[in-house]
Amino acid sequence: MSVVWSMTSLESGRFTPGERSSEMSDLASNFNQLRSRGQGYLEVRFPERPFPQLTLGFRDDYAVIHLFTDEESVSLLVGDGTLPSDTSVEVPILDDLTEFTGDFALSVDSAWDTVRNFTQERTLEELGEWCEL
Repeated sequence: MSVVWSMTSLESGRFTPGERSSEMSDLASNFNQLRSRGQGYLEVRFPERPFPQLTLGFRDDYAVIHLFTDEESVSLLVGDGTLPSDTSVEVPILDDLTEFTGDFALSVDSAWDTVRNFTQERTLEELGEWCEL
């Protein structure tokens, strides 16, 4: 499966907006390297169209996923219960740390599974519950 993606640079630690097109295995390898650094941000979409686009920001053990269905519509994936609702977590969105409640926090493993499922199944409803912003 071919995907188009961009993510935090492994060298600089800053988001690199230039997109790459590769097989999912190449993205997985790069994400695993980024994950070993403790935090980062990823954008992924399909080669044939700009939307939907999924983004994943993570820091330490927690991640948050956004879904862009078009230029004006964005939703957050409801969390997996990893973090209580009354607790917050900061994850990078592009290059800035952004605070989210536990309602939208996922484990990094769960978030990566969501990205993998997105690239394999292409059905947004099966990925989980979305909260439109």
